[in-house]
Amino acid sequence: MLDYTKEELLEVGAEITTREIYQQPEVWKETYRLYQEKAKEIQEFLETIGNRHGYIKIILTGAGTSAYVGDTLVPYLQEVHDERHWNFQSIATTDIVAHPQTYLKKEVPTVLVSFARSGNSPESVATVELAQQLVEDLYQITITCAAEGKLAQQAHGDERNLLLLQPKETNDASFTSMLLTALLVFDPSEEEIKKKRVEELIHLSEQVLEKDREVKEVVDLDFERVIYLGAGPFFGLAHEAQLKILELTAGKIATMYESPVGFRHGPKSLINDQTLVLVFGSIDPYTRQYDLDLVGEVAGDQIARQVVLLTDQTAGIEHVREVLVASSAESLDIYRAFPYIIYGQLISLLTSLKVQNRPDTPSPTGTVN
Repeated sequence: MLDYTKEELLEVGAEITTREIYQQPEVWKETYRLYQEKAKEIQEFLETIGNRHGYIKIILTGAGTSAYVGDTLVPYLQEVHDERHWNFQSIATTDIVAHPQTYLKKEVPTVLVSFARSGNSPESVATVELAQQLVEDLYQITITCAAEGKLAQQAHGDERNLLLLQPKETNDASFTSMLLTALLVFDPSEEEIKKKRVEELIHLSEQVLEKDREVKEVVDLDFERVIYLGAGPFFGLAHEAQLKILELTAGKIATMYESPVGFRHGPKSLINDQTLVLVFGSIDPYTRQYDLDLVGEVAGDQIARQVVLLTDQTAGIEHVREVLVASSAESLDIYRAFPYIIYGQLISLLTSLKVQNRPDTPSPTGTVN
């Protein structure tokens, strides 16, 4: 990263985090390979469920970052599937365990898709147990990084539980790997199209990693607040991005996330001259109009320290730093989530170092794992 040596990164407590951010494009190649190995099994698993039931609720669940995988995916999955047959919902395990009867219905066939890094968190394990108790026709897809974790172990020998292990290199980079796996599983596009989209998202992400010096220019600005804005799949992505900078700076930087349209209705009050506003720009022509309108408004107010727009084409808005993530192939917002979140990860990493925190062990008190 930049001019840091491995020894220097170890000294400032950033070697692990830096490595995991920069290795993601290679990890995704392995993620895709693992998906291909299981593609036939996945197809048969879903076809069996679909043929057995006229209506199926699919709950994408996890806690914290793992929950935001579902938040990012669901807008796209709702768009491309017939919700009269496959009804996708993103519900955090923390919500399910606190009020299970709201989400788990005995008479509703349900596929519980669990995202988990370790597979041992109390909420994840309890959510599975509650679903098994309350839902008559329950199926599971377990997407986890830990083969030895409790969720993975429970999947063995259960024909109604499809286990999809992530590459062993994943750890804090598990968000993107789990996101890619679930996207490949549920995207109804042809396999050849998926392959091309994966190749393109890797190419775009490598573009962003090459912009790390430009990211540092943003981080070097004087700011104490960061706001991420995004619509559709980028709303959940904005939640993940703001959590990462909050965690890696141990709260030294105040954070917020919203949709561009929702931001106008009160949250915009948070902006002062110490605020960085980052917008994940949509490539959808309709949504893009709202993004650009909000960006122009905030930049025109000339209050924020800097407005940053990640976009596929230059907008030419005054007082805005545009980060061009240009695609040479057909793309979708959900596949652009990968290069966009890498930009957010770089912002978080460099800001953590700026405030003299240690990204690899960001909680000085040890109270946050």
